[in-house]
Amino acid sequence: MDLIRIRNVRKTYKTGTTAIYDLNLNISKGEFIFIIGSTGCGKSTLIKMLYREEKPTNGKILVGGLDVGKIRNRKVYKLRRKIGVVFQNYQLLPNSTAYENVAFALEVLGIPKDEIHSKVLKVLDLVGLKNKAKQYPNQLSGGEQQRVAIARAIVNGPKILICDEPTGNLDPKTSLEIMEVLQAINDLGTTVIMVTHDISIVKKMKKRVVLLDSGRIVKDYKEGEYKNESI
Repeated sequence: MDLIRIRNVRKTYKTGTTAIYDLNLNISKGEFIFIIGSTGCGKSTLIKMLYREEKPTNGKILVGGLDVGKIRNRKVYKLRRKIGVVFQNYQLLPNSTAYENVAFALEVLGIPKDEIHSKVLKVLDLVGLKNKAKQYPNQLSGGEQQRVAIARAIVNGPKILICDEPTGNLDPKTSLEIMEVLQAINDLGTTVIMVTHDISIVKKMKKRVVLLDSGRIVKDYKEGEYKNESI
């Protein structure tokens, strides 16, 4: 079943630059997909449109049945509750513990404190940080900080997890550990969409791979098909 359907989408900015040209893409529920391509190929624009930081100029994007381009600004929260987002630079609150950083995502939704407690401990355990819940970001390694960011992104049980270069600041060993966490999340049924420049990870994971070039899909590799192509 398609969780995301992208039909004839074009994105042109006010500067006149077109980042995405007539793009068509389906992503199924529970899928793990990499989006790759050289700098400026449109990867970031594409995922920003999925969580409505950007709107398509033309075409249609359906995420969990919601037409992203037609959602009013005051209703965007309905879409965002379906989607968790992880960035390269973690974006943690520096004066809050790992527990507090994750809990914050639920507190803003007005969820009861006891429910928050159980959910936060559950996701911290999932990402391997239950024993570091009381530590602050500056007491954690880069990989551990990214695990906190992942926990925060999934604590509300989103259907989709979007990862924008989540291993970009990490060494190869730590990057693979983060990929193991993302695989565990995917195994629980969450659809994972990951933008990356790290081709070694893409080759190792053997997932579906969509290659973009100049705002267009030039190749859509099925699981295990992607081999030695460079970007």
